Amino acid sequence: MKITLIRQCTKFRLEQFRHSLVLTLLETHKRDQHLLNPTVIDSFRGYLEEVNVKSKATPGSVLITTAQGGSFCRGFDFRYVRSHAGGSEDKAYKEMNDGFKDVVKDLISLPMPTIAAINGYATEAGLILALSHDHLTMKQVVEPYLRAELLSRKRSYPGYFAALIRSKVGCPLARRKLLLRDVQIDAEEAAKIGLLDWNHEVATEKDALEVAKTQADELAKKEWDGELYAEMRQLLYPELCKELELTSSHSC
Repeated sequence: MKITLIRQCTKFRLEQFRHSLVLTLLETHKRDQHLLNPTVIDSFRGYLEEVNVKSKATPGSVLITTAQGGSFCRGFDFRYVRSHAGGSEDKAYKEMNDGFKDVVKDLISLPMPTIAAINGYATEAGLILALSHDHLTMKQVVEPYLRAELLSRKRSYPGYFAALIRSKVGCPLARRKLLLRDVQIDAEEAAKIGLLDWNHEVATEKDALEVAKTQADELAKKEWDGELYAEMRQLLYPELCKELELTSSHSC
């Protein structure tokens, strides 16, 4: 099948595959963890804006976000925090956190279905990035994939982190595991707690991206009204919308 390159830089590549817009976090070195700092976040938002424009021009579009290598996203770049602290690591952390909050807001606002194809570890802000999508696909492997990890980093949870987890993880026990016990969750456990559909969103033979493309083809058949789709998504998560300061024609 023809894959069309739309845009590429050092950290990201955006391609079109049938109805799918595939945004890939690129591996720039061996064992790249795809860490988030203000420069990466700004670039990410630029690509999401292009996805937004493309989706409006192509009804039925679906966004798939994935990553090269063994990590989906390992969260914030704390080396950046230490090197740019200027006497205050909290200030540098807040800069990253505020920027990433806008990434979550962008994803929740996109007028199209979204899928995170998780090929590797999604921890801390990487977990939040994954959960900011409508659907997840994961590879069935031995290694754990999802972890909140902020307790081990000795950082409190930003309000929108907690609101997103409460919105997407319905089981109180599962939320306690993620937030208060810092448990690592693999594909099987993610299916048990309702984060994904074992029959359709877990890759047993193919990789997570191939499963996501199949899912995207099915979603594209619906030919969604993009603005209505975004509206319905926001209505599902009123607490998260409030934290993100998102407003719509209906009250969130």
